[in-house]
Amino acid sequence: MNQLNIIIPDRLIGQRIDSALALMLPDYSRSKITTWVKSGGALVNGKTFKPKEKVSGGEIVVLEIKQEKTNDWVAEDIPLNIVFKDADIIIINKPVGLVTHPGAGNWTGTLANALLYYDPSLANLDRAGIVHRLDKNTSGLMVVARSELAQKNLVEQLQEHRVNREYSAIVYGHMISGGTVDEPIGRDPKDRIRQAVVEDGKHATTHYRVIDRFAHHTHIKAILETGRTHQIRVHMSHIGHPLIADPMYGGKIRFPKKADEALKDTLKGFNRQTLHSKKLTLTHPISGEEMSWKAPLPQDMQALIKALQKYDPA
Repeated sequence: MNQLNIIIPDRLIGQRIDSALALMLPDYSRSKITTWVKSGGALVNGKTFKPKEKVSGGEIVVLEIKQEKTNDWVAEDIPLNIVFKDADIIIINKPVGLVTHPGAGNWTGTLANALLYYDPSLANLDRAGIVHRLDKNTSGLMVVARSELAQKNLVEQLQEHRVNREYSAIVYGHMISGGTVDEPIGRDPKDRIRQAVVEDGKHATTHYRVIDRFAHHTHIKAILETGRTHQIRVHMSHIGHPLIADPMYGGKIRFPKKADEALKDTLKGFNRQTLHSKKLTLTHPISGEEMSWKAPLPQDMQALIKALQKYDPA
């Protein structure tokens, strides 16, 4: 535990004390500072205070910086495909089948458990440094923070849509050109497990471009402007081009009329949505440098594309 002594400057007079402290301590999120204040870990002129109290200028604040575990997740020796790492971030190429973090039905064997084994200090960060997630059966690139400051910065970049996330997907239907889906997403009122385009949902925008066309399918890249749950899967299904093998939004397997047994077997054997996070671009949270990484398509999607090229030519 560290202790900081801070004098509130006159330029912050009239602001809430928690807001003033957040401005003076950019390494820590406002929510964490508020938690410390509410737990009695901060004194103004020797007395406790409420986060909403106003600054009058010249106050002496004594703040105890508490580094403590934010969860009870277990560290597990699970292999990680690390594309890049430094003192502030880790870039992971997540495989299919790996859940991002523990939850109902998956309390172990997740990416978070693997990260805690790789770097035990991540136990001091919210969600072990994870700032965004990929579905269990979506593969590809993710960024993980290794410090409070890096996590705060990356979350802000995501909220401000400054992180570029590009995906590869293979969808049903022959697309003529790309486009944009700008439709709100929220819980499906008929099925609470699913997401859907709903009038009162959260703003969601997905841009898509054609990479390759086949007679009955299209290989696209999808670029997220927002990051809603199942966004690409929901949006592509909404416009009539669901992802192949998507168990929640894709419906039954569709075979081309002239498909031979080899293509049918390939489509039947594909057991996860055809979605891969292939490119990630962001501003390094500490150096300010723009950085970008790419992850090649996993073998199962490469094999599917080869099958479509061979048996389902444009």
